[in-house]
Amino acid sequence: MMAEQHAKPKVSQGVAAELMKKHYNLTPSEMRYLPSYDDQNFYVATAEGGQYVLKIMNSEDSKDPTLFELQTYAMAFMHENGLPTQTALRTTTGQDMFLEDMESSAPAAAAVCQPPSPPAPESAPVPPHEERDCGYGLQKYLVRLLTYLPGIPISKVPLSPQLLHKVGQTAARVDNILKEMKHPQLSVLQREGFIWNLSNVLLLEKYMHALDGDPLQEVVKSVLHQYKTFVVPKYASFRKCLIHGDLNDLNLLVQAKESNGHRISGIIDFGDMNISYYVHELAIAIMYMMLEHPEPLEVGGPILAGWESVFPLNEAENDCLFWLVLSRFCQSLVLARYSVTLHPENEEYLMISSKKGITILRRLLEMGKEQVEKIWFQTALQFKN
Repeated sequence: MMAEQHAKPKVSQGVAAELMKKHYNLTPSEMRYLPSYDDQNFYVATAEGGQYVLKIMNSEDSKDPTLFELQTYAMAFMHENGLPTQTALRTTTGQDMFLEDMESSAPAAAAVCQPPSPPAPESAPVPPHEERDCGYGLQKYLVRLLTYLPGIPISKVPLSPQLLHKVGQTAARVDNILKEMKHPQLSVLQREGFIWNLSNVLLLEKYMHALDGDPLQEVVKSVLHQYKTFVVPKYASFRKCLIHGDLNDLNLLVQAKESNGHRISGIIDFGDMNISYYVHELAIAIMYMMLEHPEPLEVGGPILAGWESVFPLNEAENDCLFWLVLSRFCQSLVLARYSVTLHPENEEYLMISSKKGITILRRLLEMGKEQVEKIWFQTALQFKN
């Protein structure tokens, strides 16, 4: 997202505790800050026995609560249908969320305000200096209290073939359930121009100047050309649906099973939810799990097998998967580099996954579509047999 200046809240734990008491009649016994790029999140344990995440949205997004109403509704809908998602606790007046006038205070040392935030790396934790904010007086912030899900990010555990299979299966289940969701304002999730929608890959051309002088620019241009000539004509055959849009290594939580391995215990962060295509969800999941695996080429097959155990791809989707995975790499790399041009002081943080991403992207291109697909599809077949 492109957040506006002054948007990020900087609310003290004391004020957050008052919100808990005032709107939920709950008394915090333990609170701690949780990372967030544009918003402010608190882990809260209460004297009454519950565990929650208090989410204070940035002031810019708080101006249009419809998107968050839809996200909250989707999480509840998925929870009702058996998926491990957070749900919103109702306020004492029966609301899922509320607008609150609050002071956004600044640390005394924060003499210079932060410039507008760049497109955020998807759900990435915020670096320490991003916690600074300027005191801009009274602001309206949208507040939600969500249930706390147990588990750790999937990035913290070994990605076994069985766990990757479960990732694919879970991603397909998410979309199959969202397909059935009805809401009078669902059209809001079309989100035309949303930079992280894989349908909008060609919008990256506006940011290519961030790669001037870098050999990566030609690599990205090559992928965009293939997307334009090979993928775009096949969109008519893709099946459309509402997708989560950001099933990355931080947004899937896992817990150890009593036997061996891990199970998926949580699906979080619906901020990129949009009306898109099934195959986009699959491509996004494959790309992010490749970043976390010591042998990235071993990722696609198990995830594809898990996905197709729920929702088999059609011929066009199958044929475009390779270029869609590479297109997501390009989105991530270009937008991270663009963010560095806006915030050079954040370069180390913003480029965390870029070095590995560049290596994987180059390797996939060097191997070529046919060879990579052979590995993916043969591995997927082994799961089915």
